[in-house]
Amino acid sequence: MKSKIVEVTDLEKRFGQFVAVDRISFAVQQGEIFGFLGPNGAGKSTTIRMLCGIIKPGAGTGHVAGFDIYTQAEQIKQTIGYMSQKFSLYQDMTPYENIRFYLGIYDVPSHNWPDRIEWILKTIRLKSVRNRLTRELPPGWRQRLALGCALLHHPKIIFLDEPTSGVDPITRKHFWDFIKQLTGQGVTVFVTTHYMDEAQHCDRVVMINEGKIVAGGAPREIIEDLFPHQPAANLNDAFVQLMTRR
Repeated sequence: MKSKIVEVTDLEKRFGQFVAVDRISFAVQQGEIFGFLGPNGAGKSTTIRMLCGIIKPGAGTGHVAGFDIYTQAEQIKQTIGYMSQKFSLYQDMTPYENIRFYLGIYDVPSHNWPDRIEWILKTIRLKSVRNRLTRELPPGWRQRLALGCALLHHPKIIFLDEPTSGVDPITRKHFWDFIKQLTGQGVTVFVTTHYMDEAQHCDRVVMINEGKIVAGGAPREIIEDLFPHQPAANLNDAFVQLMTRR
């Protein structure tokens, strides 16, 4: 049986009187693609930021890669990869310069830099534009660069917060092909997305609405549970039904 690389119990986060995450509990198995789905404002990004050690929870417990999300945030940051919704690399630097910068951020030993740079440029298919300014690259290429920088230190788990937002369908397909390659190498992928066709690639998903978990399981299990007599139903149908319930 695979071990749990993420486990949270009764996790909560409030901003004043607003409850962004309302005592949620779930676990992620090592080496799986785990989807965290919900509408805007549901609590997805807040949850990820707590798991990544960026903000502290208000209540509950949680561990990521064996580290406590309250007391070992710095160890978590060195163990995970994180790709945020907003492109966070330096637009006035080249892909090569961005990669070198993040190798330093992740404390990768300098004698490993040449091999690591060549490996990631080849992996994300950007060797031919290594010396172009990042701002000149198409959006899908910049997303590949951001993912590459998040992988430089060989993380055990990578958090992808809406990684394909704003890119074309072909780029999205290539992106997901790469994600499957990562899990084939033992990397755990924790991903949020608004595209239900993408969520079908996940081994398991958890759906969250207004800070509360409303469903969890394999995509097909969730669909069959909601629509037992409708074989044509899909994950988008399930998402709409669950998000409009009160």
